[in-house]
Amino acid sequence: MSHSLRGHFLIACPKLRDGNFFKTVVLMVEHGPEGAMGLIINRPSSVTLANGLNGHFELPEDGELIFTGGPVEPSALFMIHNSADLDPTENPVLPGLYMGGSAEVFEAVVQSKLEGEPGLKFRVFSGCAGWAPDQLEGELERGDWLTVQGCCDYVFNEAPYSVWDRALSESQAAHRLFSLDCDHPEWN
Repeated sequence: MSHSLRGHFLIACPKLRDGNFFKTVVLMVEHGPEGAMGLIINRPSSVTLANGLNGHFELPEDGELIFTGGPVEPSALFMIHNSADLDPTENPVLPGLYMGGSAEVFEAVVQSKLEGEPGLKFRVFSGCAGWAPDQLEGELERGDWLTVQGCCDYVFNEAPYSVWDRALSESQAAHRLFSLDCDHPEWN
């Protein structure tokens, strides 16, 4: 592939039946000759953030969930957030969206949540999705995935189970050969 998909969404095609990726939307965090890495953004787990980080942080039990980021390294935690101030050296994945690249940044984001920083948004993921060199390109050629430019609205969506339907519709509309609107529908 001649260009990086960093900052794009991979949208699982309806025919993709792999249980790890069925009806998922993956935010691509890295993509290059060495392979690719992303986070599934529409699969909340049953583990609350307060419970999952218990022993490290004392968070209030507000029902916020850890998301299942993918099948690779399921015990590792990954974070994305919207605070450039907390991670000034990080190159954004999307405008205004950063990957918490270190334990210090992870802790700073959680501490900012505890302090009630206005406007702070973040998600924590257990595991990630990963592809070896050229593996993702093969899956794209096979038609397993559609791609669209990513956006923060989907990443932090309050209704994550609706994200796949919405992203799939957006991708299909962007790649449609003919308009659905026509002047003379009776001619069909």
